[in-house]
Amino acid sequence: MTANKRIVLSSDHAAIALRQAVAAHVTALGWEAVDIGPTSPESVPYPHQGEAAAKRVASGDCALGIVLCGTGQGIMMAANKVRGIRCGVCSDTFSARMIRQHNDANMLSMGARVIGEGLALDIVTAFLTATFEGGRHATRVEMIGAMEG
Repeated sequence: MTANKRIVLSSDHAAIALRQAVAAHVTALGWEAVDIGPTSPESVPYPHQGEAAAKRVASGDCALGIVLCGTGQGIMMAANKVRGIRCGVCSDTFSARMIRQHNDANMLSMGARVIGEGLALDIVTAFLTATFEGGRHATRVEMIGAMEG
């Protein structure tokens, strides 16, 4: 586990309620939740929200990030455009563990229109309690980083 226990959370308008539940959950797990919104239901572009969260992780301000939109796909794609970000969309706990253990993911994405709150919180727990295994996986993560140019 990292010494920096700050985790940034962001979403588009479709996932405000789930993001707020996730923020309370990560706080209960001992993390400092840095919730960067939005707070109102007006439409906001998920690319901006994903980028803003990813920049907080890439800068080291936050150790990890969780982003949400309707499907989790679009905001994940936006986050992955930021150098140094490895964000995976997950709808199950196995994938959430594996993206940390094998891919050293530093961000998790979920779809508020895909999964319910109970499963989302289980996914977050799996993501936050897994640790990178290193070894042969480290070489592969380095290969992914080299693709950033």
